[in-house]
Parts: sequence; structure tokens; C-alpha cells
Amino acid sequence: MAFEALDELLDERLELPVAGKLYTVPAPSAEIGLRTQALINAAAVAADGGKADEQVLGDAAERDLYREVLGSAHDEMVADAVPWPALKHAAITAMVWIAQDKTAAERYWNAAGDPNRLAPNRAARRNRSGTASSTPSRGSTSGTSTRPAPTLAGRNKGRKRR
Repeated sequence: MAFEALDELLDERLELPVAGKLYTVPAPSAEIGLRTQALINAAAVAADGGKADEQVLGDAAERDLYREVLGSAHDEMVADAVPWPALKHAAITAMVWIAQDKTAAERYWNAAGDPNRLAPNRAARRNRSGTASSTPSRGSTSGTSTRPAPTLAGRNKGRKRR
């Protein structure tokens, strides 16, 4: 068994519908992909309160990242006078695709970038895990005591004050 040509196995492009037109975002080069992943990782660290790699964030700010991640679709969108919010959403969707995968990019796109729309609602979570039960679960039967913990006053009864 021989390896098949990778370009025949992978269909690596995004097709994004904007204002009635389908824009094709080609797969990024390895350099752009690696830089995008580094940028997203640095941004995630910064968002979590950690120390972000300023070199990575500085390099990304110097380059036209949206143009790079959208490839030929960027110039096409600009020529078609696509509104800024749509171009930005397309670029961030491409970044999600590069850093994660098409499924994550599709979820981001369809949620219009709104994190609240990305998380499933309570009813959807219930339906996914089966029917919700209104019967409370039984308490633990591990043999642990349910008596209340002693209060500070009770623990300090026999001690002398200093």
C-alpha cells in the first residue's frame, strides 16, 4: 500500500457565503498557518491572564493578518465592497479554521461570532443527553456521617485564651 497524494485527499478550502456570493478561502501557506496558530495561542494565554509572547503579538500586528488568512478571497471581498463587519467575520472564521478545523470554523460562522450562540442552550443539552429527569438523585451511600461539623465555639471550649 502506497501513500496517496495528499492534495488529492484533502479539500482544504473554505467557502463562505457573503451577500449572495460564495467566496473561496484557499488553504494558507505553512508559514501563515504557523503564525496564525502562534497568535491565537498567545491571545488565549493573554485572555486567561497569563504572560503573552509579545514578540508573537507584535509580529501579528505588523502584518496584514486578515489579508493573509483570507488569501485571494480578501481582494475579491474588497473589490466587491463587502462591509467591514462581514470581512472581519470571514477573516476570524478563517483563523478559527486554521487554528482548529472546518467544524469549529462553521460553528463560529453560523453563530455570527457570538459566544452565547456557540454554547448550546439548556434544552439542547438535555435533548442531547437523553430525557431530563425530574426525580432527584439519591444521596451518597458511602457510609459518611451527615452530622454537622462542630462550631469554633465547640472546638475551643477547653482552651485557655492568651
